[in-house]
Amino acid sequence: MTVPQWALLGFAVWTLLVLFGTVGVYRWSRILTGRVRISEWQADQPQGSDWYQRAMRAHMNCVENLPVFAAIVLCATAAGADSRPLDLLAGAILVARICQTTVHLAFAPSDLAASVRFAFFFVQAICMLAMAASVAVSAAG
Repeated sequence: MTVPQWALLGFAVWTLLVLFGTVGVYRWSRILTGRVRISEWQADQPQGSDWYQRAMRAHMNCVENLPVFAAIVLCATAAGADSRPLDLLAGAILVARICQTTVHLAFAPSDLAASVRFAFFFVQAICMLAMAASVAVSAAG
């Protein structure tokens, strides 16, 4: 497997770990201790603590960005694009994703926390654009 493929796998695993390690633990701890019934969780209503709501949003951020990264890696694979810059960009995306999620989970909403989260998101967006451009150039050449 190429480094971008490994990074994509890491992104997918991270998304699952965030789901199970935050949302899952929060919900099941309340269900298994009898504090709530399993049927009380409603997808379209804000529920739970502020931290739980941030965990839900952090997980959704992962889910929203995973397909974009997957599409770029798929195109890179199909084009046979394999280079050190692609490897570095893919690694940066994964690291920035983990950092963004960690900041989202660890810090209550504030201007500083939102700015740091956005900075990590921006790194991912720029790296994805650079990867896409590199793949396009590789495929055209």
